[in-house]
Amino acid sequence: MRRVVCVHGIGQQHKGEDLLRTEWVPALRDGIRRAGADAVGGSLGDAEVGCAFYGDVFRPPGRRLAIGDPRLSADDLTVFERELLMAWWRGAAEADRGVAAPYARTLARVPGSVQAGLRALSGLRFFAGVAERALLLDLRQVRLYLSDQDVRAAAQDRVAAAVGDDQVRVLVGHSLGAVVAYEALCAHPEWPVRALVTLGAPLGIRNLIFERLRPPPAQAAEGAGGLTGRWPGPVRVWTNVADAGDVVALVKDLRPQFGPRVECYLIDNGARAHAVSPYLTAKETGAAIAAALAGAGGGG
Repeated sequence: MRRVVCVHGIGQQHKGEDLLRTEWVPALRDGIRRAGADAVGGSLGDAEVGCAFYGDVFRPPGRRLAIGDPRLSADDLTVFERELLMAWWRGAAEADRGVAAPYARTLARVPGSVQAGLRALSGLRFFAGVAERALLLDLRQVRLYLSDQDVRAAAQDRVAAAVGDDQVRVLVGHSLGAVVAYEALCAHPEWPVRALVTLGAPLGIRNLIFERLRPPPAQAAEGAGGLTGRWPGPVRVWTNVADAGDVVALVKDLRPQFGPRVECYLIDNGARAHAVSPYLTAKETGAAIAAALAGAGGGG
């Protein structure tokens, strides 16, 4: 019987459910132990943790090679992908004084500046070990999920299949997986899920992510101004955890967009700001998961 379902983020297309489990489950248990809930962590069996894997949706099928076979380059990025790259670049510059910031928003439309942005990000600790081509593919995955309804539906179906008819209590979403998990919960208010835990989430990025969520944000109450994101379906507690230097999670505090019920924590993941393992081993993450598994939670 699954009690926890994990939803991965960008750049996982060359993995699979079993491989992800070997990375996520030990770190998840360690985080619960760091929170002092050893009894919960120790009793969380392998069969109680599921992985909603959708990375293969982004993996192109094999094909016979041809002379001059094309490869994705900076010139191939769409306007959305360039804007997101520039947003990450600006976030990196704000977090690290050693990073030169792009001097104008209009740079997103200049191919040369896109290449400069890729070089800047691929050389940072935030994207340690990530090549420029991998960054291009990561940008494309975010755009495809938000704009291609078939891709979105396929990812959502994987989450629904992982939850199934089991008594799942917690959904844990990392990176783009936080968006996927959030939307799945909004679409299934009948699920028994008590808690949503989002790690390194880009949910609050205005103009690029926030307004494209499904369901879309609603107009705030009269006099409040702006838009308000919907509460994620059946959950009682939503915990959002972000590293101060995580440029993917540009908006660390989700309360202005989703309301004061979101519990937000700022942590330090060291040199691997966006990596999932340090997020899972953080005691703040472990405490949120343990509380949900133990039956604790707020109202709502």
